[in-house]
Amino acid sequence: MNTPNLTDPDQITALMSGTSSTASTTDVLAGEPAEKPAIQIGGEAETIRVLTAALGQGALPDVYVSGGQLVHLSRVSGKAASAAEHAHQADAGALPVQADPITAPSLTWLLAHHTFVYRRKKNKDTEQWEDVEASPTKAALSAVLSSRYWPDVRPLVGVVTSPVLRPDGTLLQTAGYDTGTGLYYAPTVAMPPIPAQPSTQEVQDALDFVTNTLLRDFPFVAPADKANHIGLMIAPILRPFLNGCLTPFGLISATTQSSGKTLLAEIPGHIYGLKHLVWRNNDESELQKSITSALHSTAAVMLWDNLAEGTEVSSANLAKLITGPKWDDRNLGSNSAGFEAVNDRLWLATGNNIRLGGDMATRTALVRLDPNDPHPDQRDQTGFGIPHLDQWLKKPANRVTVLRHLLILVMDWINAGAPRSGHTMRQFSTWAGAAGGFLAHHGVDGFLDNLADMREADDENTEWTAFLARWHELHDDAKLRARVLCHSAEPTDTGGKLVDHWEGTFLTDERDRIPNSKSLGRLLTGHIGRWHGGYVLRSEFDKSANMNVFWVETNPEPDQAEHDQTPAAEEQTALM
Repeated sequence: MNTPNLTDPDQITALMSGTSSTASTTDVLAGEPAEKPAIQIGGEAETIRVLTAALGQGALPDVYVSGGQLVHLSRVSGKAASAAEHAHQADAGALPVQADPITAPSLTWLLAHHTFVYRRKKNKDTEQWEDVEASPTKAALSAVLSSRYWPDVRPLVGVVTSPVLRPDGTLLQTAGYDTGTGLYYAPTVAMPPIPAQPSTQEVQDALDFVTNTLLRDFPFVAPADKANHIGLMIAPILRPFLNGCLTPFGLISATTQSSGKTLLAEIPGHIYGLKHLVWRNNDESELQKSITSALHSTAAVMLWDNLAEGTEVSSANLAKLITGPKWDDRNLGSNSAGFEAVNDRLWLATGNNIRLGGDMATRTALVRLDPNDPHPDQRDQTGFGIPHLDQWLKKPANRVTVLRHLLILVMDWINAGAPRSGHTMRQFSTWAGAAGGFLAHHGVDGFLDNLADMREADDENTEWTAFLARWHELHDDAKLRARVLCHSAEPTDTGGKLVDHWEGTFLTDERDRIPNSKSLGRLLTGHIGRWHGGYVLRSEFDKSANMNVFWVETNPEPDQAEHDQTPAAEEQTALM
């Protein structure tokens, strides 16, 4: 058999440079060289060296390195999908693509299918040396895979199923591996080429479709809600251009059921890939596992759908996820640390009258829906821009239509110099500035103008604002110990009637009881210097009492309360 010998440095160089007659690793999955590379193995140590060299020089197709670990890209059969999607995938050959870490068993499989691994053995009958196919030992394979340094293997940043914007402003829209970004584009539907410079008519048609057809019939409360959703929808396209910027948590909250919140969230899910997650309220351990499991998927959109009405979204793990460029966790089923993934997803949640707790308010882009209708599910859709949009989106050609219009709008923004707005938002300012500039360029108003409403959805901030306001009314700027403050919260008997001087605003614990002085002191310490509405808690150490004392201050500017409602002030608050 005429095969290149990957123990021969000259043949390795020829193979990688393209001068060898043997086909090398293809950029399109399922491509296999006409002739398999030959790898001669020997003793254990020699086998480890030879296999390491062969993998580094491209002996196996669709092998990349991610986070120091070799991964293999492969199509996945049997993924859950609708009958229509299965039929389309069969026609287009576009099965879902998945990047899996290479293990000793999977490496054995890959070597057996894509190479000719052999040992030199002497035939006892003929006394001639022969090439006998063999498999490396598990120990040798494991030793090879233990390496974290693969300088000659192409890095895989991620797998995308739709075109994205490269850092230089060009559009990645050719299927396969993209050297400039390290992304692998594996389209699930045939996408026609997007012009680098769309015509004025194409841009006008795209804007009209997105704003006046696709999103026209959703009952947005205000222009900000519509603008915010468009800003979230374009985030997966812009992310590589913006150097992997973080995107805030997208919360779609409606006043009642059948408002269209799930359908609104599924629009980006349909065009980029969607994974549904299960929300387990107040269970941080399960939420952590859910996030880690979700990041094994290639889906670009992660959705917690239909949270229970009135749910308070407050989670340390979620807050960490949203503001961190990477997510790390122990390997599933193991106590050892090991899983790490780039946080390059769009995280969404839907529900009715959802509340926010902890630090989630400043990590969230809010989209509100209010149909103002006792029976929104009975609305006549014949006059809608797209009647029965949920069914319409299930057709691949229609999803291509949505994505094509978004891409045309993005390319027009790029050709205008990719102008930015002045919006700032915690760690999301890069996204906010770009999305705000994109929307302003296309004349879509209201982006992030509902940041003040985020505070209203923040239960913790509301409780603290009421608590500090009443504290200031009762005690002005007097410096109090936690014990004295607790004592003042006890109802007093006035004419045989118990009177709560705090009028129900005093802080309570999880059992709705007034905390003891020690617990209250810890609560207060955690909020020193943090503004709630127009009030801020201050503290200092009282040497005579040998403990901290606390007091409340208000903003000295008389017009501050009004000023706090402006977008600029809200943006500044988001950075705190």
